[in-house]
Amino acid sequence: MESTIYRFILRYSKREQIILLVMTLISFPFLYYSLDLPKRIVNEALGAKGTTDFPITFLGIEFHQLEYLWTLSGLFLVLVFINGGFKYWINVYRGRLGERMLRRLRYELYTRILRFPIPHFRRVSQGEIIPMVTQEVEPLGGFIGDSISLPAFQGGTLITILFFMFMQDPILGAAAIALSPVQAYVIPKLQRRVNALGKQRVRTVRVLSDRIGETISGVQEIHANNMARLMLARFSAQLGVIYDIRFEIYQRKFVIKFLNNFIAQLTPFFFYAIGGYLVIMGELSLGALVAVLAAYKDLSAPWKELLNFYQQKEDARIKYEQVIDQFDLPEMMAQETLIAEPEAPQPLDGELRANNLGLIDDDGEVQFEGVAMTVPPGTHMALFGPGGAGNEALAMTIARLMHPTSGRITVGQADLHALPEAITGRRMGYVGPSTYVFSSTIRENLLLGVMHRPTGEARDDPAVRAALETAAQAANSTDDPGGPWVDPEAVGDGEGLVSRLVEDLMLVELDDDCYGLGLRGTIDPQARPQIAERILAARRSFAERLAEDPEMVDLVEPFAADRYNTNASLAENLLFGTPVGPAFQPDTIAAHPYVRRTLASVGLTDDLLKMGRDVAATMVELFADLPSDHEFFGQFSFISPDDLPEFQALLNRVERIGLEKVSEEDRARLLSLPFKLIPARHRLGMLDDGIQARVLEARVAFARDLPEELQGSVAFFSADAYNAAASLQDNILFGKIAYGQADSVARVGTVIGSVLDDLDLRPTVMEVGLDFEVGIAGARLSSVQRQKIGIARAMLRRPDILVLNDAVATFDAAAQRRLVANILQAMSGRTVIWSTQRPDIARLFPVISVMRGGRLAETGAPEDLDREGRVFHEIAARN
Repeated sequence: MESTIYRFILRYSKREQIILLVMTLISFPFLYYSLDLPKRIVNEALGAKGTTDFPITFLGIEFHQLEYLWTLSGLFLVLVFINGGFKYWINVYRGRLGERMLRRLRYELYTRILRFPIPHFRRVSQGEIIPMVTQEVEPLGGFIGDSISLPAFQGGTLITILFFMFMQDPILGAAAIALSPVQAYVIPKLQRRVNALGKQRVRTVRVLSDRIGETISGVQEIHANNMARLMLARFSAQLGVIYDIRFEIYQRKFVIKFLNNFIAQLTPFFFYAIGGYLVIMGELSLGALVAVLAAYKDLSAPWKELLNFYQQKEDARIKYEQVIDQFDLPEMMAQETLIAEPEAPQPLDGELRANNLGLIDDDGEVQFEGVAMTVPPGTHMALFGPGGAGNEALAMTIARLMHPTSGRITVGQADLHALPEAITGRRMGYVGPSTYVFSSTIRENLLLGVMHRPTGEARDDPAVRAALETAAQAANSTDDPGGPWVDPEAVGDGEGLVSRLVEDLMLVELDDDCYGLGLRGTIDPQARPQIAERILAARRSFAERLAEDPEMVDLVEPFAADRYNTNASLAENLLFGTPVGPAFQPDTIAAHPYVRRTLASVGLTDDLLKMGRDVAATMVELFADLPSDHEFFGQFSFISPDDLPEFQALLNRVERIGLEKVSEEDRARLLSLPFKLIPARHRLGMLDDGIQARVLEARVAFARDLPEELQGSVAFFSADAYNAAASLQDNILFGKIAYGQADSVARVGTVIGSVLDDLDLRPTVMEVGLDFEVGIAGARLSSVQRQKIGIARAMLRRPDILVLNDAVATFDAAAQRRLVANILQAMSGRTVIWSTQRPDIARLFPVISVMRGGRLAETGAPEDLDREGRVFHEIAARN
């Protein structure tokens, strides 16, 4: 990166800055004449000097006084419009240039993050890096656009106005600039301290960001160890430091502002006193004094802009220098290594050889040294060692995630660390002890391992083309992120790709997880009509299976348009469908005006209010004395422990003033309770046959009279139609699992699985599960599931060399052995290097290399190393 911000500006925007300068210079003559015209209007058109004889010839045309006045006034308006047009064009051009350069700067910073050496992220936190890319460089965009043209424009405007003043009277011109040297000397000195404080504030805010990031990452530890008061105290102390810095900045800024305002008001005093004297003495015309006063009014704006620009320039310089300090690392990966594309595919199927390999970390600690090994192609080797033996660091070095400080690694004739990532990132795979899962779907997280470069043309869309053209102007990536990226040569496409994904899910034993997520998922029947039809076939088959088995027939209560489902809530029975959007969600349905009108039309409102009162009374009576974490709250209560006191108070109001007089808010709260009642589950005996019959009547009215604007708010149930808002499982069930039946959920799940297997639908359900959104950093998945995704991601492209670094350490022992066997079988004929601390895992490999104390101690077959006198046997015996 350029060492100063002006070097960065000139290198990447010199042409645009020159254009701005030229347009700025062209604008000054128009500005001068706009200042001169008021004097001519006063002196000549209005006859203030008393020397103008009309008619007068102007621009070759003869004018009388009134015509001359209007002509000059019109010319003044034209000049105002022209000057405004120049300002508009210059400001817009500056803004566009600034945003383009800001985009370029952010892109370059992000590129440098990708080029940082992996160990650097152990020294610097996200809380430091992220604000620099997002917030701290934000003001630089505005400054870059202004950096040359603004001082030129405002400075030129200032000089033009001063020149005009001197042309009217040298004494008034001197008065206008008399105090400028004071401002030019004092203000920058005061500003330098403000700049230093600003730099200190930025550093302190970074520490605050880091503190917040630590809190978010370690919130479990904070709660588990009762650290809240300590963390609050530390955070408060940091806020105090920022407060003191900002307060001092405000004090000094207001001193600067006071001086500027005082000087700005002092100069008109000279004009009125000296200029008035000259007019009275006849040495200055009244028009000239008016013009000078008007010009001075315009003089303050460019002067203030120049002072503000000085402050902005210093802020920008500080921010840019701080960014350089963090992002200009000498040990960064070369740009070509990151993005260079080879002319032809280059497999890494040669012999892997390490020669005198060594690594010393940033603290000067030796991770390993003098490592010499040869790994023939297709070898499956365990890199075994106890904690701190160096095998983990060696595995990362072989995977090219860490750069050796001595020696080198070759594959065939190629130096591994000299190859671009376009080769190593495609022909090698690495899985560490924990995998980062991106905030997307399972499918995309798996496919990221084969999305190296665009595999087709960008989308033929005007908006996309315009966006890519803008990206090119800012030296950003011109690849279309929404175009095709999955490498069909690596994993196939269409059905072949889906089969490959399912195969890898089974390989890492993530298939059952995806199957379960798929049953909870949804599909668009318009986009995937064949799957919808097959799910309807599964619904029919499932119903037949239940009907044929007397022991299973009562496990599910199917939906029927003319029957109340006792295993569904009152809300579900009223809708007889799945809510779409927020209108009729379970927590808010009772308050919806249309629902209230529907209930009133069938005379249910009062009954449900009384029912709500009775439910609240029952809940308060049953749960008031239970601890808030009691399991009964989750199983039976409609009211959370925190809300119980509020409902107790509500019941007291009802008893005091009567149910019919309580507020609308209280009525809504009481009405919400019956909507959650499930007769088969809660068995409170409140939803009798009469109430159920009126709910069915309300169901008909609800669907029949649903307003047009709410038509899409419910996906109604139909025995012959797929419900787009319901999950696959709910579409197959087309009913509710019965409460009170032993192991009903497991038994129903078994039948569904059998139906799907018979119809060959399990892979389809798994495919739907691939579209499950994993949440931020995979937060909706378990750590084991995230790790399995990481392994499957690396396995998907079947790399020539696969390096695994304690990749299954979080799994149970049996699962570890199964996954090792699955991976080695799938990688038959390809090189696998597996770093592990577990001797039982190492024994699964035909070759074991043993690390101890940062050195390679021995290499051999398990049967040769696992006996007395060998290092492996000695270490294994201690585990």
